Amino acid sequence: MPHNTIKLKPGVEVTTTLALNEANYSKSNLIRFLPERMGLGLAQKMGGWVAYYGSFINSTIRSLKGWSDLNAINHLGIGATNQLAVLTNNNLQTITPYVYTDNISPSFTTSAGSAVVTVSDSNITVNNLDYVEFVTPVSVDGIILSGPYNTTYVSNTSYTVTASTNAISGLTGGAVYKFTTTANSQLVSCLFNNHGYTVGQSFYIGVSLSLGGVTLFGLYTVNSVTDANNFTFNCGTQASSSAGPTFVNSGNVRVNYYTTASPQLAPTGYGVGGYGVGGYGIGVGSTTPPGSPLSGVEDWTLDNYGQDLIACPSNTGYGTYSSGGPIYYWQPNGPFLNAQLLSSQVPLVNDGFFVAMPQRQIVAWGSSFNLQQEPLLLRWSDIGDFTTWNASSTNQAGSFRIPTGSKIVTCIQGPQQGLIWTDIDLYAMQYVGYPLVYGFNKIGSNCGAISRKCVGQINNKIYWMSQNQFFQNTGAGPEPLPCPIWDVIYENLNTNSDANGVPYTSNIRVAVNSQFNEVMWFYPSNASTTGENDSYVKYNIILQQWDYGTMARSAWIDQSVLGNPIGAGIETVSGSQQNWIYQHEVGNDAAIGLQTAPMLSSFQTGYFQLNEADNLIFLDLVWPDMKWGTYGGSNNATVQITFYATNYPGDTPVQYGPYSVTQATENLSVRMRARLMSIAISSNDVGTFWRLGAMRYRYQLDGRF
Repeated sequence: MPHNTIKLKPGVEVTTTLALNEANYSKSNLIRFLPERMGLGLAQKMGGWVAYYGSFINSTIRSLKGWSDLNAINHLGIGATNQLAVLTNNNLQTITPYVYTDNISPSFTTSAGSAVVTVSDSNITVNNLDYVEFVTPVSVDGIILSGPYNTTYVSNTSYTVTASTNAISGLTGGAVYKFTTTANSQLVSCLFNNHGYTVGQSFYIGVSLSLGGVTLFGLYTVNSVTDANNFTFNCGTQASSSAGPTFVNSGNVRVNYYTTASPQLAPTGYGVGGYGVGGYGIGVGSTTPPGSPLSGVEDWTLDNYGQDLIACPSNTGYGTYSSGGPIYYWQPNGPFLNAQLLSSQVPLVNDGFFVAMPQRQIVAWGSSFNLQQEPLLLRWSDIGDFTTWNASSTNQAGSFRIPTGSKIVTCIQGPQQGLIWTDIDLYAMQYVGYPLVYGFNKIGSNCGAISRKCVGQINNKIYWMSQNQFFQNTGAGPEPLPCPIWDVIYENLNTNSDANGVPYTSNIRVAVNSQFNEVMWFYPSNASTTGENDSYVKYNIILQQWDYGTMARSAWIDQSVLGNPIGAGIETVSGSQQNWIYQHEVGNDAAIGLQTAPMLSSFQTGYFQLNEADNLIFLDLVWPDMKWGTYGGSNNATVQITFYATNYPGDTPVQYGPYSVTQATENLSVRMRARLMSIAISSNDVGTFWRLGAMRYRYQLDGRF
């Protein structure tokens, strides 16, 4: 009887039928394809993972960042929905920013000719490393206080801030916006002493006020300026009655305090790093800052600026920040325990950021100084100084508004340039020096990004997932990336939204594994009722082939100073959902928390046409060919091989097996009669590895059909 050899082509194909997909893979889970010199890609079990940290994190992990400080100590930054933390030498330190909101009487004290303003608040004690944000602007003695300021401790119930202008006469007082509506008019009058606004300028109302049948909240544009103390604006809704004048927030000043924990070490001298955060006398403090830790964060952007961890929360749902938050930093062995604002100049609303190189500028997107999200606006700090954001003739801070799309979705520092994805287009930003600082060019249309973390870099190439296809940029601009498993992801993608209106697709994460030249995308399938990622598709950039499977990962980083890739996963342990951090490509097994678990690796081929003519084929023996272990290790793997035989592609196939196969298995006696055959291989044992070779089978003609 003649023999034949089965040699499978690498890559999974699901857009074709099983009969058309002869000698190819049609299903997969937790496998990869390894290139070899004959041009084939050999299917093998995916690398294993183990717990990187000995306990779970208390909320869903959205972002990870590995970096090393100036003492060559490695850290892992962890951004979770209710926690910002740093893991160092298996020690977890919570550095979550603290925010305290208060409403205080506008009894501010000034001195003639001085920009220093004394603020009294008996509800909180702040120190010299804290910041206060005036959500409702307050006017006092010719000074306007709006936005963030650094605080200077005076007493347990008072502090000072330094304004940008000097007081006129010196007094105690202050007032917030006072509004008046007119019946059947959209124009609203505002009394605000020394407001400084001009026609066309925008201003923000940060505390909602209902007046004359309209609700005042958000960003508005000055329509006319009556005098130095009065102006009007169009609220967009016709008032049902004349009402007011009425103070916003009942005449009180809404303030947010960004508070710090006590220093880790006693102050020893001014200036830590190039921006001066060292111990110069901090006033008072405690190991637990006043206020509450930031919680309910939908996502984090993390990066390092030298040895400092930079963090920005997105979709916080906190206070006035419905879409983004400030940018914070934390310094190992620095002056405070928890993350704090970059400076009093930092934009308070941002959707994310990246560190532009080689100029070392922080570039934020969806950025705003006025608390109203500006979805297409980029802002960047001065060169080598993340404390300076206000542009002037003496620095290179600045901003630029992307002209197309509805919002910036994500940005990265790519090779030689920054890359900005809107929901529809791709832009490049290149450093050109003062005064423009950056030049911008649209380099791709209809190739927008689907999520904040859907873009990955490997070997100076960029890969990303868009709303309906995948793209790559190899230097010549965006190119569609053919995807033969398109159906698996785009026809099974959960596009619903959570209770806050955040789409589940925002959870999509790219996962670069440069050790094996792979780019994965984790995504929520329709089976994921919570919208958390439960599945993946994977692309091998060398073989240019795809596979897919199920795995839950909510965050990922490629190999770094911490070693092999690290991912975060949501696991069910003892009936409860837990968030674990895993190191991948370690061993050959899966892990559920601290417990080793079998990895359920598998694949199934398309149909082999056993004979081209009208004759059926009788197949009786199969000779398995596999590697049964790692190099120098035990060849003790066990796999299950199943054969599916049919005469017509649309018929339900007859199943033969599964057969349990080891290295000791010489052949399988299957004895099937058919014209089409599919093969499935799977494994679920612990501590083993396998790689497919070239199986052979014995056959003969067995009549016509």
